[in-house]
Amino acid sequence: MGLNEYILGLTNLEKIQRAPGYFKFTEHSVAAHSFRVTAIAQVLGDIEEMNNVLFSWRLLYEKALNHDYTERFIGDIKTPVKYASKEMRSMLEQVEEGMTDAFIKEEIPAEFQTIYRKRLSDGKDETVEGEILAIADKVDLLYESFEEIVKSNPEQVYHEMFFEAVQTIQTFSHRPSVRYFFDNIFPEMLKPDFYGKARFLAELKQRFQFDLE
Repeated sequence: MGLNEYILGLTNLEKIQRAPGYFKFTEHSVAAHSFRVTAIAQVLGDIEEMNNVLFSWRLLYEKALNHDYTERFIGDIKTPVKYASKEMRSMLEQVEEGMTDAFIKEEIPAEFQTIYRKRLSDGKDETVEGEILAIADKVDLLYESFEEIVKSNPEQVYHEMFFEAVQTIQTFSHRPSVRYFFDNIFPEMLKPDFYGKARFLAELKQRFQFDLE
């Protein structure tokens, strides 16, 4: 028993597609998502550090890189299904936790089990690193969904994903990186022209009171 199975699992993540069941112009794998979230977390971490926030870069990278590793066991389940009820969410968490625990016991050497039990747990906690991860995860969803919106994807779910991501990111408005994101990055993101842009921006402004002038 070595770390071979952990490394092989990275290949599985390349094969699991995000937002399953919906038409997409661009497919994104869980592996690619994990890399992007890590890179976005790095950007957000830079902003936090420039604002004299103390945190662990190592812990941030570990959380970001591994945050969706356990999807190799149950896949990327549609958000409406995942959050259909508290009972459904709880059941899925129990299944994922059980399979992760079995994987660690069976495939991870004893001397590494404590390390990987921590790495493969839910990293979105109340620490600075956990909050940056949660923000980065939603920023990536923002870009994924907006790419489909710009390409006039007819699936309404991408509008819902976009607005849900904005709403969640706003809950972390106490973080300097979030304030910087909405002041400097978000306006640049919205610049491309696309069909229905005026209506989209009007809804965005109405929902979140953004000054989009």
